[in-house]
Amino acid sequence: QSQLVESGGGLVPPGGSLRLSCAASGFAFSRSDMGWHRQVPGKERELVAFISKSGGITTYADSVKGRFTISRDNTKMTVYLQMMNLKPEDTAVYSCSRWPWGTLWGQGTQVTVSS
Repeated sequence: QSQLVESGGGLVPPGGSLRLSCAASGFAFSRSDMGWHRQVPGKERELVAFISKSGGITTYADSVKGRFTISRDNTKMTVYLQMMNLKPEDTAVYSCSRWPWGTLWGQGTQVTVSS
């Protein structure tokens, strides 16, 4: 079955960096638009980054623009989220998904930005 598995989260101080990875299997990854979302308890999921099938188009939420970079390696069937200059408000569970959003999610990886 189709599966997405995130990794790379952890505890980092403000201003630090993390790179998240999402390994895909069981579906046509190279023909799927992909995105990274985050969720804080009590709030709805927020799309933070989008990348098109071949990686030619990327978009970002205003809150992360200039700090986060989404990329993908279709040979490795993996999508990445490079996060720089992390802020406490970036603390959330980060999940990856394929379009249409919500039809397939990974288990999520916790990112905590704190001193």
